[in-house]
Parts: sequence; structure tokens; C-alpha cells
Amino acid sequence: MSERVSGPGGENLLFLTDVQLRKGIEAMFYAYRGFTADPDRILSRHGYGRAHHRAVHFINRWPGTTVNNLLGILGVTKQSLNRVLRTLIEDGLVESRVGHRDKRERHLFLTERGSALEQALSDAQRSRMRAAYRRAGPEAVAGFRQVLEAMMDPEMQRQFEGSCERVR
Repeated sequence: MSERVSGPGGENLLFLTDVQLRKGIEAMFYAYRGFTADPDRILSRHGYGRAHHRAVHFINRWPGTTVNNLLGILGVTKQSLNRVLRTLIEDGLVESRVGHRDKRERHLFLTERGSALEQALSDAQRSRMRAAYRRAGPEAVAGFRQVLEAMMDPEMQRQFEGSCERVR
């Protein structure tokens, strides 16, 4: 059970018990399993995993992004990202182009096949999210978004806000 207590400025503060917080953590785990289940099935047919999904997602959101920018967004090692990108490039889903201003930079773009895979993956996730949002209602959706953003580190929040400005 939660307890509302007035804070110093008169605002209501919500205090949750450890049991409630653990239930929230477990709900996140199960929701994430549900959120990734459909894309996982699609990815497995191609021999890909979630790292491939994340790369394809952000290359779609930021066409022409550099490898270094993608490293920052994903928060993975260069070795790990290179393994994923090599597979996606060899399979014809991602194209790597030399930078115009800096020849050392590699700019990443989805090919037609890459766009088709990204569309299938995002269609599945948007469908699940749309259904959940409809069931929960607009106030719950707004609260959910606030909770997600509050859990982000400042750098993650900055990246997220930048991606929201660029709706695709």
C-alpha cells in the first residue's frame, strides 16, 4: 500500500514500500519481455538479436548517423557494435558511406531491405504499445512517460529529447 504525505512545499509525495517497488521492477521485466517478444521472433528468422534491432532502429531514426554517434546512443563497445554492423552490412541491410567532410567517418543508412525489416519490427512494437496505451488511458500514458524519463540518466535524457525532436 502506498502512503501520500505532504512535502515541504505542500506538494504530495508518494512513498512506496519495498514490496511495491519490487512489483514495479518485476512489471518492467515482464513488460520488456512482452515488448520484445514479437520483434525477437522476427529477428530470429534472420539470425539476428536485439543488438541488431537497436542498431537498425536508430539508423532508421537518424539516417546518415556516424558509427561514433551510434556508439554513444547505444552505449556499447566499439567491438560489439562493429560485429553487429558488419553482419548488417554483409547482409545488405545497412550501407556505410564515407563522410564528405571527414573521410574517416562512416555514415550509416538503411537499405531497402533494412527499411523493410525495421518497418516489420516497429509495426509489431507500435501495435503492442498502441493497444496498451488504449487500455491504460491518456493519464496513465502521460504518467508512464514521466516515469520512464525520470529513470534516464541526464545524458540519456538529452539523447532521448534530441530523438523526439526528430520524429520519423
